[in-house]
Amino acid sequence: MKITWMLTAVGLAAALTSAPTFAADDEACELTVKSNDQMQFDTDSLSVPASCETVTLTLEHTGSMKANVMGHNWVLSSTEDAQALSQEGMKAGLENDYLPADDDRVVANTEVIGGGESTSIEFSTEGLAGRDLTFFCSFPGHFAAMQGTFTVTEE
Repeated sequence: MKITWMLTAVGLAAALTSAPTFAADDEACELTVKSNDQMQFDTDSLSVPASCETVTLTLEHTGSMKANVMGHNWVLSSTEDAQALSQEGMKAGLENDYLPADDDRVVANTEVIGGGESTSIEFSTEGLAGRDLTFFCSFPGHFAAMQGTFTVTEE
């Protein structure tokens, strides 16, 4: 009886100590990027492990200016396409989040938000491991200051 109780306790302890591992994996697949009225993201590098089948990205605008004045979005594309998408997006206007409509070069994007707002997207990581990827803001004039690398890391 004593041995059974000890084995049960050991099994329970092992189960409890392994539970946070799953939470950490989930957390690794959830990213938050903050932007502000000074035309900045709070990071220039993001990565997720290849074990993330999907990524949930939240963009927070910590400033106070409206979307039509100092709006920000978060766009992911191959590095070679990023600048062209940004330039072409200027013509698309705010109503299209400053991105060409239905453009296959866009891997993922949020809507344009203003100060005090936030938005989230979920996207697949399928086919992204090993690719040269850039995230950026496509609001006119923001590309030069608001960009970074996005990596899906092999485990």
